[in-house]
Amino acid sequence: MISLIELSMHYGAKLLFDEVNLLLLGGKRYAIVGANGCGKSTLLRLMMMQETPSLGEIAIPKGKNIGWVNQDHFRFEDTRVLDVVIQGKAELWQALQEKETLLAGEWTDRAAMRFIQLEETIAHFDGYMAQGQAHTLLKGLGIPLENHDLPLSFLSGGFKMRVLLAQALFGAPDILLLDEPTNHLDLITICWLEEYLITNFKGLLVFVSHDIKFLNNVATNILDIDYGEIREYPGNYQYFLENKKLIMAQKLQEKKNLEDKIANLQKFVDRFKAKASKARQAKSKAKMIEKIELPDIKNTSRVSPHLDFQCKRPSGKQVLKVSHLSKAFGEKVVLKDIKVDIKRGEKIAIIGPNGIGKSTFLKIILHLLKEDTGTIEWGYETHTSYFAQDHHEALKENISVLDWLQHEASSESSVKIRQMLGQVLFVKDEVEKSVLQISGGEAARLLLANIMLQKPNVLIMDEPTNHLDVESIEALANALRAYAGTLILVSHDRHFVNQVATRVIALTKKGIKDFKGSYQEYLKYYQEDYLDVDFLASKTKK
Repeated sequence: MISLIELSMHYGAKLLFDEVNLLLLGGKRYAIVGANGCGKSTLLRLMMMQETPSLGEIAIPKGKNIGWVNQDHFRFEDTRVLDVVIQGKAELWQALQEKETLLAGEWTDRAAMRFIQLEETIAHFDGYMAQGQAHTLLKGLGIPLENHDLPLSFLSGGFKMRVLLAQALFGAPDILLLDEPTNHLDLITICWLEEYLITNFKGLLVFVSHDIKFLNNVATNILDIDYGEIREYPGNYQYFLENKKLIMAQKLQEKKNLEDKIANLQKFVDRFKAKASKARQAKSKAKMIEKIELPDIKNTSRVSPHLDFQCKRPSGKQVLKVSHLSKAFGEKVVLKDIKVDIKRGEKIAIIGPNGIGKSTFLKIILHLLKEDTGTIEWGYETHTSYFAQDHHEALKENISVLDWLQHEASSESSVKIRQMLGQVLFVKDEVEKSVLQISGGEAARLLLANIMLQKPNVLIMDEPTNHLDVESIEALANALRAYAGTLILVSHDRHFVNQVATRVIALTKKGIKDFKGSYQEYLKYYQEDYLDVDFLASKTKK
């Protein structure tokens, strides 16, 4: 359904991929994977015809409907949320609007004929079920029913993107292109989206995600961008990892075998080329050496940052005591009578649906927001560092990466600063980039570098994996497991939470669930495995 023909993409001297030939088939779900900056989002934009390839072409059969999440939510700000979703089927929406205009105007024979045509169009697109379908999508994506008749402007940025995702799904496209669809979604909603894409979507899906569980649950095929090429692997992400290692091992072994063969042939040539009785054989073997082509094994674009969080000094045993904490925004209560007692060395994951108050809780304990009631008591010698969900809070001045980190860590030498930037993959001229122009993944790594220099004994992180590639996420998980301090973490990445957390605090409308153990153990104890289809179905029906 999508043909990539001799497709090449370069940005100046930087090669993303070269001479790619692939056929992507309907009914398959392709996950694009690779390091930050390798060209994953670029490939999606090429398929959307929003960018032009350096060479080659992308061929899509005529008449195929392509859907993606519209990033320009500003054009819908004054539109009712339900109507934003229905606009995902442009022909249906136009027919419904024109019908309303006809009914409000003068009734003539011509109007009656046009009315019949419009009714046929509406029936063709299941127009009389449209509102019910839109309600279902919005509820599945965590938009409460009472918000469906409000203008889009009443919702927060994350919820606006959910509405636009619902719009793309409602359009029932033949081809659906999604870039990081799980960003801004909580755990329950991610699981709903997984089930929807697996069960309800029948077209061709191409998506980018750094959520390993989402990749494993949704993908039927992997498109790996590495070594300047795009290689297709059947199966999910875990199967891809195993196969990629095997293929690379085979390539390396093949190259070694050929190099050994060349070495043996060269020994013969060197030994007997001057001997009359063996000269013909030596010449023949020399020609054999010339004909042997060694496989071109290019350097991988996958590199991992070196993350290592140290404590300048340990805190006291009692790290944080929160008592009777409550917070409301207007009439909306987000936190009510929260009591939490945190000890040194605990690694706590705070989970719950969007809007329940997870980020608000972090900001209150950091005194960035004022609580309505309750007390926050930090223990002896606690020193905190905060990784905010919105990177723009820290990176808003037009200065270079090097100057920003030097300013933040003014007591460190320039050698130490450059060394730390190298650890998080800023090398050579990359340190001169403006912090306003770096990617989300680069911004996240820069903030992590600053935290490593601070050496806190309490680390507070809000969605740290949102913009990181898989290699960086794994490096972060390893570093946090080895961290001797205390971690308070908000994340929707189930794989990451399960790797890191030793305690789970779930914020719910009925209070908190405080469980000492991993996320997987929490799910088992409360029998709330949101990856279970029957459990998920029961939740979405409520």
